Amino acid sequence: MRILFVCLGNICRSPTAEGVLRQQLERAGLADRVEVASAGTGDWHVGKGPDSRTCRAALARGYDLSKQRAQQVKPEHFTRYDLILAMDSSNLQDLKALRPGTASAELDLFLRRNDAPLDEVPDPYYGGADGFEQVLDLIEGACQSLLVEIKGRV
Repeated sequence: MRILFVCLGNICRSPTAEGVLRQQLERAGLADRVEVASAGTGDWHVGKGPDSRTCRAALARGYDLSKQRAQQVKPEHFTRYDLILAMDSSNLQDLKALRPGTASAELDLFLRRNDAPLDEVPDPYYGGADGFEQVLDLIEGACQSLLVEIKGRV
């Protein structure tokens, strides 16, 4: 199974989701059966690492995001990945607009697969440290729910 997380610039929310799910898959013994990546709908940060505040917040919870590099969503992602999960409805609309006619990937909002109090993962980029903590809380919970789904699919 292949999963791609998508946000706007691929430096805050989607790399966090990639790192959290990757670690949960390792703990569950499924890392060799599920490929996880992240991308952004925009190209501003391609090739750069995650935002330093994202990395600090993630590392404080045991997630090392330092090796990740931002990439932009490409047409081939829609056939390479089975599941493409957007962080918010704007990202989902962008994905639907970019989706080629031959696409096989399932598109959805990430938090729709969980009983989170929100439907969207808020973008912490322009806020303070508490925003990055909230993002981690939401992503950790949603990844636990996604892990249950993955176990039923692989």
